[in-house]
Amino acid sequence: MGNFSIKKLFRRDRARAVHIIRDRRRNFRTVPKKGAAVLVVDDSKTVRFALKKMLSQGGYQVLEADNGKDAIELARKHAPVLIIMDIVMPGLNGFQATRRMRKIDETREIPIVIMSGNKEATESFWIQRIGANDFMGKPFNRRDLFQQLERAVYNNEIT
Repeated sequence: MGNFSIKKLFRRDRARAVHIIRDRRRNFRTVPKKGAAVLVVDDSKTVRFALKKMLSQGGYQVLEADNGKDAIELARKHAPVLIIMDIVMPGLNGFQATRRMRKIDETREIPIVIMSGNKEATESFWIQRIGANDFMGKPFNRRDLFQQLERAVYNNEIT
């Protein structure tokens, strides 16, 4: 829009400005199908809470697990549209859980986004090698989260 100013537009035509803002917001995110669930796997209650709040506000059901073993069971039972998986967790870590999910028929095709505070190139290499679809760094914000979700879940539907 170039030098477009929302303030100037509000002065000129308030109804038009509200319409433009709503259109931009609606086009930014895909509305999930009813009952679409995202599985959040992280041993940190704080991270799970933050992701759950953002995803719930975006219209998604949120399933939570604090370790890889529970994540596999939930993924098999509920078939979420996306799994957001931390790497470092007690017991079965994110790499191990992702590798196992890629070998199970019910979970093989579910997109998995690996999440970590370490953005090293070596981790990116391993993430691709174990079959994850993408990587999301910590800390993250709402925009990052929904961009990852759009890319992983709706990549074939977005032009």
